[in-house]
Amino acid sequence: MKKRELMFKHILVPTDGSDLSRDAVAKAVVFAGEIGARITFFYAWPAHKGYLFGEGALDSHMNQDDFAEAMQSQANEILAAATAVATDAGVPSATQAEASEAPSEAIIAAATRCACDVVFMASHGRRGVSGLLLGSETMKVLTHSKIPVLVYR
Repeated sequence: MKKRELMFKHILVPTDGSDLSRDAVAKAVVFAGEIGARITFFYAWPAHKGYLFGEGALDSHMNQDDFAEAMQSQANEILAAATAVATDAGVPSATQAEASEAPSEAIIAAATRCACDVVFMASHGRRGVSGLLLGSETMKVLTHSKIPVLVYR
């Protein structure tokens, strides 16, 4: 059976390791497999600022180098899990990660830098109450992206 080809050849899939994000990774991999696209998984971690609250919070007393190392390790773990899903499905993938004060801006920049045709992301991540107060990263990507955004709910 020949794979159907659509206008999407390269999909950026931001992930933060949350349950919904892992579900979105799985659905993005199925979607990519069906249309013959490749995926770049992307993870943006917050810049070192001292205190981090909520799920995934790290010790606020870490120095900047230790914090960056811990965040890179977390990114590697999350991206390795996403890559494994793609590999198991035979979907070609790559990964990128970076620190960013504004994850939505980092997502859009990564999509542009990687020449992606579409961003496929979860409707919300693990930002908790702060996400409700500050606005979801997904909404910011939807609002500011010049390429299509598919939102998985």
